Amino acid sequence: MITLHSFGPNLGMPDPSPFVLKVDAYLRMAGIEHELKPGLGNMKKAPKGKLPFISHNGKTVADSQFICDYLKREFGDKLDQQLTAEQKAIAYLVTKSLDENLYFALIYSRWIYPDSWRVVKKVFFRRLPFWMKLFVPALVRRKTAQRIEKQGMSKHSVEEIKDICRKTFHALSDLLGDKKYFFGNTPCSLDATAYAFLAEFILAELDNPFNDIAKSYPVLVDYCKRIQTEFYPSEA
Repeated sequence: MITLHSFGPNLGMPDPSPFVLKVDAYLRMAGIEHELKPGLGNMKKAPKGKLPFISHNGKTVADSQFICDYLKREFGDKLDQQLTAEQKAIAYLVTKSLDENLYFALIYSRWIYPDSWRVVKKVFFRRLPFWMKLFVPALVRRKTAQRIEKQGMSKHSVEEIKDICRKTFHALSDLLGDKKYFFGNTPCSLDATAYAFLAEFILAELDNPFNDIAKSYPVLVDYCKRIQTEFYPSEA
């Protein structure tokens, strides 16, 4: 049995991390039986200091992309075997664009954008003892700010970050078009990744201009709701 170590539900999502949700969606779409082990304590056990990671047959695998690669080796390429070489190349490159670019826009929209931060601070740290609430949220936010400063996202203006989001959502909407999934009638690994990121903007219980931009694309909204209904019926 695969054990997926996660943060746990928050912001109305099965998990607030698109990387955790990406692996969980992959497992569901591929029909691979697994169990979730949520909790912030997982961070202390995480081999690379971040979530998700999985445990399987005495092995521990970290990083969402390496986890998906491992699942393909162990259980067969259940999602991408029908794709052409060109489609596999597109799926990989779009996945990395979301992992390495849109992700930091998402982090900015939650942890740095002031209106969102007030909500995130309240819901993410609500279980902390009162005395820890006096400094832990600010400490985590400061470290997050330093991280995306080094990456470069926070060097942009708010309007420029909105534009990054808008162009990404527009490209995904054009790529999806009127198809059920990105490459036809059955999901592939790109659908697991795209759903994970889009859902964090479209379905999360958080109002901000970045989420509003994502929600302005009906094709993407319908896509997220369709996948949620099919693979996350208890959340729909």
